[in-house]
Amino acid sequence: MLVASIASFFINELQRLAPVWVYGLVVLLVFGEAALFFGFVIPGETAVLIGGVIASQGRVNIGVLCVLVVIAAVVGDTVGFEVGKHYGARLLELRIFRARRGALDQALEGLKRRGPTYVFVGRFTAFLRAVMPGLAGMSKMRYRRFFLANAAGGLVWGVAYALLGYYGAHVILKVEKYSNDATYALLALIVIVVVVLHVRRKRNEARLEATTEPPEALAKREE
Repeated sequence: MLVASIASFFINELQRLAPVWVYGLVVLLVFGEAALFFGFVIPGETAVLIGGVIASQGRVNIGVLCVLVVIAAVVGDTVGFEVGKHYGARLLELRIFRARRGALDQALEGLKRRGPTYVFVGRFTAFLRAVMPGLAGMSKMRYRRFFLANAAGGLVWGVAYALLGYYGAHVILKVEKYSNDATYALLALIVIVVVVLHVRRKRNEARLEATTEPPEALAKREE
């Protein structure tokens, strides 16, 4: 029950925040995911899921949360697009991007082949969600095409994850009167799913980096 206790503590602490701070924290993390590359550390869906859970407790309004999440996603990606458009080449020289150069090249190739469709689909993958706006700006995609695909993806993604946390928590509340252990277990499940997805993402990135390692590095390793 250790994981369940940690999950319960995490959610309870966030519930103590004033509503304006809950909204602000979720908006900041969603906005910063692509605009400030927060997505390399904290995937945006984590904040949205927890925001949905808190909304189910009546601490914040789920409708307002959905609207703010969608706006933050679209505006944040727009900032990321402009950053990529003007500073993309320089950013790729940063260490955090050099380590993922193979994955970035694959994403650029997918962007060239599928265009706006790839922008929309990328919204649902943590790594692509963080880098896609910047890559789209680098690729000289017209902003209007990017905006339409990005807005559609942001709308579906933002509302879906907010409602997932909201209705998932409602299920928890329904079983609470029957079993506190079941309540904690379900709370833990939400956190566990997010953690597992994050770990799998990191493993996939590591695997991609290994397969795209330069020949010189491989030769040195063999020595």
